[in-house]
Amino acid sequence: MKYTHLGRTGLQVSRLVLGTMNFGPQTDEADSHTIMDAALEAGINFFDTANVYGWGADKGRTEEILGSWFAKGDGRRERTVLATKVYGHMGADGESVWPNHHKLSALNIRRAVDASLKRLGTDYIDLYQFHHVDRDTPWDEIWQAIDVLVQQGKILYAGSSNHAGWHIAQANEAARRRSSYGLVSEQCLYNLAERRAEMEVIPAAEAYGLGIIPWSPLHGGLLGGALRKEREGGGSRSTSGRAADALTDPAVRAQIQAYEDLADKHGLRPGEVALAWLLTRPAVTGPIVGPRTTEQLASALRAVELTLPQELLTSLDEIFPGPGPSPEAFAW
Repeated sequence: MKYTHLGRTGLQVSRLVLGTMNFGPQTDEADSHTIMDAALEAGINFFDTANVYGWGADKGRTEEILGSWFAKGDGRRERTVLATKVYGHMGADGESVWPNHHKLSALNIRRAVDASLKRLGTDYIDLYQFHHVDRDTPWDEIWQAIDVLVQQGKILYAGSSNHAGWHIAQANEAARRRSSYGLVSEQCLYNLAERRAEMEVIPAAEAYGLGIIPWSPLHGGLLGGALRKEREGGGSRSTSGRAADALTDPAVRAQIQAYEDLADKHGLRPGEVALAWLLTRPAVTGPIVGPRTTEQLASALRAVELTLPQELLTSLDEIFPGPGPSPEAFAW
């Protein structure tokens, strides 16, 4: 495994991030433990979760699975850089939200972090992330709450998720005024097929020293050999509904076929190419991989060792052109 610093921090994390969103809803507790053991053995030390994972009536279940894994001891917690998130309410889907039980008020942050710590069976969280933008809570209030948690030793760093570039700037300028450390990471949608983050989010992250943690690096399975799996009869098990719908568009289908043909030409697997490409991008700490099985984890691990030739990188830009730099991408 290769390691890098998380943004401007001294914290060293693996170039792959283990996403746990499937733990509980799709992968049972025993298999989830097996995957986490395999990840740690392979050198992945950066695990990502969220308080709402488990979904539906089982929100919080994923954190509980991590907690039961940490409870096995043998240095599991000490060797893991643990990231979780706050924003969404913890009631069942469709249930009305009681005031102050979601978003980023100081009250909800305090309540949510204590609940996550209990489920996770730990006394601190390495990276506490804002799962979404809260347009109703000022950053001064958010940073006041975070500074208290840091002083209490309950969290070490704060990060954002699904924030625009100007939100990152706004957050870190507010932190600067308070002499707070500010955001150290941004978890955003970013992959070969979805490159809008290159216009504003990634430049903001570079300017403020944030590490980018891409989620959905295979774009719901679209970049993981979707057409080949479709021919082999496995498309429905490995491709999300949104990605499967995208393949009904002839232009998207032709683009993905060109991508898979390019990977075949270089003797590589499409999913590994997609992950390896992200590892070449500016500010990227590591993509989040969410394996449902140890076999899927093994495939992701191979991507870290790949060095993509310039010819391949050029061809990828031709198939999946980025938006271009800001402001030229939307202005003269």
